[in-house]
Amino acid sequence: MRRHGPTFLVLLLLGATAAAFVVAERVKLEKSPIRGPRVDPVFSPVCECAKRTASISFRLSRADTLGVGIVDAGGHLVRALVSDRPYVALHRLEWNWNGRDNNGRVVPQGIYHPRVHFADRDRTIVLPNTIRVDTTPPTVRSMGVSPRVFSPDGDGRAEGIVVRYRVNESPARALLLVDGIRRVRGKLRVKQQAQLQWYGRAGGRSFPAGTYTLTLVAEDEAGNISRPAPAGTVRIRYIELAPSLLRTRVRSRFRVKVDTDAASYAWRFAGRTGLASGKTLALTARKRGRYPLTVEESGHRARTVVVVTRP
Repeated sequence: MRRHGPTFLVLLLLGATAAAFVVAERVKLEKSPIRGPRVDPVFSPVCECAKRTASISFRLSRADTLGVGIVDAGGHLVRALVSDRPYVALHRLEWNWNGRDNNGRVVPQGIYHPRVHFADRDRTIVLPNTIRVDTTPPTVRSMGVSPRVFSPDGDGRAEGIVVRYRVNESPARALLLVDGIRRVRGKLRVKQQAQLQWYGRAGGRSFPAGTYTLTLVAEDEAGNISRPAPAGTVRIRYIELAPSLLRTRVRSRFRVKVDTDAASYAWRFAGRTGLASGKTLALTARKRGRYPLTVEESGHRARTVVVVTRP
């Protein structure tokens, strides 16, 4: 009997190994009890945004008693979302994780996974879907604005500006604030250097002539917001005249500077009207007096005063 002892022990170990292999293969072949999992891939538990929580949802192939939690990259449970609660099949089930552990502290940045324990089947599944916790805000820097003077009047000339920027991470988007109000929200881009365009319009109307302050803000994929970065000022100009007061003599030809990008403009002076183009308007005063000179393009006007004296 002693002679056959080692042989029986080897056979016993082989049988146990074969049985374990069969069980393992059976588990592999068993269909997953989870259907249609949806997991938010990235979020920031500290942002003031809609992405402060991560959603985990799926359907069950049959009813079971579940324990749902979050594990870190090492497989350690950091947060239990629900423990031993019965759920029915086919309905979509959903839980939200706020990025905190069981003690209420924000977890470190990194990769996490949902873990589901099926009490009725005595089976635990770690979903392959990753959840990235990102609590670091991006940074943004203005790389230039052009042109600095434009006219959103619909004539197709100098209608808007281009704001070039650079962020320190990707994907990220840039937001353009005009006098502190957000006017442009860019798309999430993989490129760290990109640009935004602003056409000086809101609610279907053009902004009035004047100087406006530009500020850039970056938003990363998790919803973290950067500190504001100044981008300088721009000026909306439709048509302007210089000087604001001009003196001339009867029958003398005088000139005023016209600052506009319009192809042509209308003028009115001392009962006369006409069309002109270019950066200088030249006219002749016929009578003594004080007359307004008005120019107009696309509904925008500028005015100066011409004082005509004796020859």
